[in-house]
Amino acid sequence: MEHAEPVTEHARHPIRLVVTDDLQRNRLTVFFRLILAIPHLIWLTVWGIVAALAAIANWLATLVNAQSPEGLHDFLATYLRYQTHVYAYILLVADPFPGFGGKPGYPIDLEVDPPQRQNRWTVAFRVILAIPAFIVSGIFGYLNRVLAVFSWFIALVMGSVPEGLRNFAAFALRYEQQTAAYALLLTGRYPSFNVSVSD
Repeated sequence: MEHAEPVTEHARHPIRLVVTDDLQRNRLTVFFRLILAIPHLIWLTVWGIVAALAAIANWLATLVNAQSPEGLHDFLATYLRYQTHVYAYILLVADPFPGFGGKPGYPIDLEVDPPQRQNRWTVAFRVILAIPAFIVSGIFGYLNRVLAVFSWFIALVMGSVPEGLRNFAAFALRYEQQTAAYALLLTGRYPSFNVSVSD
């Protein structure tokens, strides 16, 4: 039997999804999930407007310095982590009601490495370079939302979601967030198709 190679620092993706979800779902909160998520959707929209302005500032700063400033990097990373929590909650990839601050510790969480030096040419044309990843991310996002409907019915009946459905949803969510992180210049590494949670 072959043993998997250990994940090295070089191989490990700088944007990682951490899954500690136990697959159990509260039927009552599942039934009202979209209504319960409304405050988060409002806050995510407001935060997103500020994040868009921060992304422009981050692009200019990274273009000049070849590295994202730590303050902007941390702000955008926290925004993406919060977005991950909200999406995971809405899509039934996780169950508990998330906090509003994007703090680590949610059952579906996003780890973002500190800023690293990036090639200025790839920074300058990042939005164009990200187009293929955006297309794949859009497909994954659509599939994730369709599967969430199945998860909703299953969770209402069973009080849990199948591990396979949860794992695909987590994989798709991770790819979406790696794409967003690449576009926001939180990393110079392209999104990964590796099915390992740690990549």
